[in-house]
Amino acid sequence: MTVSAEQRPIRFLHRGKVVSETRAPADRTLLEYLRQDLGKTGTKEGCAEGDCGACTVVLAELNERKDGLRWRAVNSCLRFVSSIDGLALYTVEDLRDQSGALHPVQQAIADGHGTQCGFCTPGFVMSLFALYQEVVAPGRGNAAVTWEQAQGSLSGNLCRCTGYRPLIEAAQKLTAYPVRRIDEARLLEQLRSIQPARAADLQGALRPSTLPELLALRKMHPEATVIAGCTDIGIRVTKKHEQHAMTLDVTAVPELSLLNETTDHLKIGAAARLQDAFALLERHWPQLHQWCARFASVPIRNSATLGGNIVNASPLGDSMALLIALGASVTLRCAGGSRSMPLEDFYTGMKQVALRGDEVLTLIRIPKPQSGERVAAYKISKRFDQDISAVCLALRIGFAGGIVRSARIGASSITSRPSRARRTEAALIGQPWNEDTVGKAVDAIRQEFEPTTGVRASAGYRRQVSGNLLQRFWLESQAQPVLANLEGGWQ
Repeated sequence: MTVSAEQRPIRFLHRGKVVSETRAPADRTLLEYLRQDLGKTGTKEGCAEGDCGACTVVLAELNERKDGLRWRAVNSCLRFVSSIDGLALYTVEDLRDQSGALHPVQQAIADGHGTQCGFCTPGFVMSLFALYQEVVAPGRGNAAVTWEQAQGSLSGNLCRCTGYRPLIEAAQKLTAYPVRRIDEARLLEQLRSIQPARAADLQGALRPSTLPELLALRKMHPEATVIAGCTDIGIRVTKKHEQHAMTLDVTAVPELSLLNETTDHLKIGAAARLQDAFALLERHWPQLHQWCARFASVPIRNSATLGGNIVNASPLGDSMALLIALGASVTLRCAGGSRSMPLEDFYTGMKQVALRGDEVLTLIRIPKPQSGERVAAYKISKRFDQDISAVCLALRIGFAGGIVRSARIGASSITSRPSRARRTEAALIGQPWNEDTVGKAVDAIRQEFEPTTGVRASAGYRRQVSGNLLQRFWLESQAQPVLANLEGGWQ
């Protein structure tokens, strides 16, 4: 199949109008575009790597059925301008109404003394604006914001002077202010009018709208940098000053954003946002909530994709350990066909994967929970929030009559690539689930890997902690009913 990408402007909505942008090259960040090209300096640059949240903006997009909206706070320092094609953009300058009155989020922060120097304030405002649109706005019940919701939505925003309590309290008081309405019916109509109908070339940013177009463009342009949420490539642009004259954006391909289930499996498209993919996992394994909440921040999870995290192949990537433990497999496709493999076989070396130049990752499949299983994931890092792991270990262990009938253990941030602890699994399978078995498995996992030493942890620390986490899994299991009396299995 030969595809001719239509050259056209980047089209997005801003302040109720369609913007057609022809000046931004493929790797122009949204933050640079706002500040330098449009003079919208309310959005700040703090860290340029998605940690501080000063650059937060909000994007509105059509939901999967195209009959409603999703509001996402994202880091503009990492997103490329081309990645907002077909979306609506909101910055802090856009929140006042026509009379000049502050938005309820802004007014609540001002009334609650939630700002001092003001540099970080626009980012806090925009994170809470996204939460406002999802929780408080009309059509969603005008529900009050809980402390947990406010704290979670601000997980990607740092402040060095005010402290977070008045900001969280301001979020909880949002329903005390008159509701600010956005004409969502009109916004829906406008967004539908700018959705891509065919493959487009946006100043070097190739954006296919169907899977055949994507595969054909990948074959035609193996030199193009494949992007989705840009959270990894964006850092390479802002920190290493890399240039990417041609990109291949996979996010407009419907098949790559799917989230569905069969009788036996969960199916997650490679371009599904982490926030959505983790929500699906939590529905089946609620105990993973804290682990998912500690994965980066809401703005990062709103941009980053599960497939992007997998293909990035960082030995420090947390999602790989969990997915390996859950038994995930990946599907790779090219114009000539497809192939699938267990995720642990996808990694061939340090940041090396079994992905050919004409292939793209399209799908992740995960077996559903089984009766008698226990699943847990552990992240050890110096900071609780927004930190890269020193050790990440995930386990999926199945039991029957007090005997270990199945075991899968995934590890990352231990060796030079995400790995599966096969020898440790073998030490568990077929054995009684007791302290003696676990002791032998702890010894096995400490000998399973050749840990690396780095700035986050020494090899000795990683070896010790990997065993400690398996011991923790055992101790937590003892707080559950006796295995022989379990009827529904651990959840």
